[in-house]
Amino acid sequence: MYNDLLTIFERPSLYKKMEIPFWDDEHISLQMLKAHLNPAFNGASRKLDFINKSADWITRIVQPSEYNELLDIGCGPGLYAERFAQSGYSVTGIDFSKRSISYATNSAAKQNLNIQYLYQNYLNMNLSKTFDFSTLIYCDYGALSTEDRKILLKVVYTHLRPGGKFLLDVFSMSKYNCFEEKNTWNIYPTGGFWKKGRYIEFNSSFRYSDCVTLEQTSIISPNAPTATYYIWNTYFTKETLINEMKSEGFKICEVFSDVAGKPYCEDSLTIAVLLEK
Repeated sequence: MYNDLLTIFERPSLYKKMEIPFWDDEHISLQMLKAHLNPAFNGASRKLDFINKSADWITRIVQPSEYNELLDIGCGPGLYAERFAQSGYSVTGIDFSKRSISYATNSAAKQNLNIQYLYQNYLNMNLSKTFDFSTLIYCDYGALSTEDRKILLKVVYTHLRPGGKFLLDVFSMSKYNCFEEKNTWNIYPTGGFWKKGRYIEFNSSFRYSDCVTLEQTSIISPNAPTATYYIWNTYFTKETLINEMKSEGFKICEVFSDVAGKPYCEDSLTIAVLLEK
């Protein structure tokens, strides 16, 4: 038992991938959907007032009259996609969570919104069409490894028409500098976010030298193998983000502090960049 616990708190190799796709676990995906839909929660999605402000700003800087075909990458349950459709875009949303895509599809149908939802891994997408505009919102880009970020940029570039726009955001070095390494544990006698029934949750937070962090959660429960989940984040300066975008052929239109159009400042916890093919 002692050695098993030591293993739980070991620092994994950089960008080690999970063996368990938790976003499609029956129980965990339901908890994630609830978090997405909680208007006051700033976790899975940002708070509703920010989403409304952000969607309004986006439609002003990349207008649907000029950039009508929109690809929302990592669309989740469609919080942005619905607002984009209501503003006049023809929206395609793609996500790798069956539950989120199912919820988003049903919600769009009820509102008669022009949205096509696809359950796919966006790293492998091949949609046989190009778009005028693409979004990747709430720092999903930094959750990918260096190799996967290059793959994604190539995929997005391929799916944009010449002159098409791409908006994304990442966490900044100010956020990285606030990150603390620590180990914690909790007991859930009646179940919780990660599992039905009783379990013990072990959490480890690691900082890596290449401006990367890991939030690792290990779940121990009766009569089940230990399950370990990884949430990676890569952090950027304005310069490193711009260089990474340029290396894959994108032109830089403008840099902001967030996807609601706040002017760029170094102290911001996020950086948003509008790109052009």
